[in-house]
Amino acid sequence: MSLQVMMQQLAGGMLTTFQIFILTLLFSLPLGLLVSFGRMSKNVLVRGAAKLYISIMRGTPLMLQLLVVYFGPYYIFGIGITSGYRAYAVVIAFAVNYAAYFAEIYRGGIESMSKGQYEAARVLGYTKAQTFFKIIFPQVIKRILPSVTNEVITLVKDTSLAFSIAYVEMFTTAKAIAASQKSMVPLMAAGVFYYVFNFIVASLMEFWEKKLGYYS
Repeated sequence: MSLQVMMQQLAGGMLTTFQIFILTLLFSLPLGLLVSFGRMSKNVLVRGAAKLYISIMRGTPLMLQLLVVYFGPYYIFGIGITSGYRAYAVVIAFAVNYAAYFAEIYRGGIESMSKGQYEAARVLGYTKAQTFFKIIFPQVIKRILPSVTNEVITLVKDTSLAFSIAYVEMFTTAKAIAASQKSMVPLMAAGVFYYVFNFIVASLMEFWEKKLGYYS
């Protein structure tokens, strides 16, 4: 296999990895915020349910969660599994897993804000929603950005776990080529891709953190 053909095949895996990454963030970030609200709720049942969800998602392997999401519909409900469902299963499993981590990060940031800001906003006539989204949330984002960056970097590497349900992404493609060609080059190329991807992500997050510096 020529280097050009190998890179073309790896490029397809790169695109799939990028799609998993983007879709996971798209769903897990807002879901995590909702779960954090539940975790801080005054309602005992809601708070307990959110706490249990976070505990399960963080206490069990992501690979196991992928298997449950993919095979669960068949073994639990008897619903037939199609090959097209793999992509949905990957995004669902990744999103619900990372939402649990983001929920705790959000909670830590929100609870670190002083109560005086809420009181001042109430005196100025702000509603609870206006207070949170106009005053509190921008500051929370600034505070939690380093922790979010760590999770996002981990996500880039975790995309390789999609192989557990035979979903072909970057690592799976590289491993298959390496086995067929009996060469380490595809795996090394995959390693370079993950490094560059993470470097770009970290640089973008650092740039964003500096742009939000005025909330310090």
